[in-house]
Amino acid sequence: LDWMLPGLSGIELCRRLRLRSETQRLPVIMLTARGEETERIRGIATGADDYVVKPFSVPELMARVKGILRRTNPETVSERLVAGELSLDRASHRAYRNERELRLGPTEFRLLEFFMRSPGRVFSREQLLNGVWGRDIYVDERTVDVHVGRLRKAIIRGREKDPIRTVRGAGYSLDDKFLN
Repeated sequence: LDWMLPGLSGIELCRRLRLRSETQRLPVIMLTARGEETERIRGIATGADDYVVKPFSVPELMARVKGILRRTNPETVSERLVAGELSLDRASHRAYRNERELRLGPTEFRLLEFFMRSPGRVFSREQLLNGVWGRDIYVDERTVDVHVGRLRKAIIRGREKDPIRTVRGAGYSLDDKFLN
């Protein structure tokens, strides 16, 4: 991000990215002409992963980008996702609703994780099959309905609100109204 973007400062955009659950782990490098120590400190304090002052060396920038990507690779980082009352810890393979541990099978766990990575987004059955089961496996589309039903059964107790929204003719989503 450049500090001096038109219409919105890079610092403000970085702050907004860090506030949203979908983008809070997105790697950010400030790349700007503003190089005073106080400005560099403010950029890092706002949430930038690195701060590079113009003019810069392209090989150095590439090395910094590769370093940040290595550190933020989701395969090597223990990750906890949170969406409203739901939380999921990939490292321990546990999911919770309001601190109550959910009893999920491996497919339901992957399905919940898939939904939690993009709350509010509607996924078709085909997108869910590809994202949760993988492209190289043949599974009937109605299998998605069965596993969504199992996931709902594990998540909902008593009068609790259903966080999974069925969008007729389109698919399913983690209801963004649930997140408020």
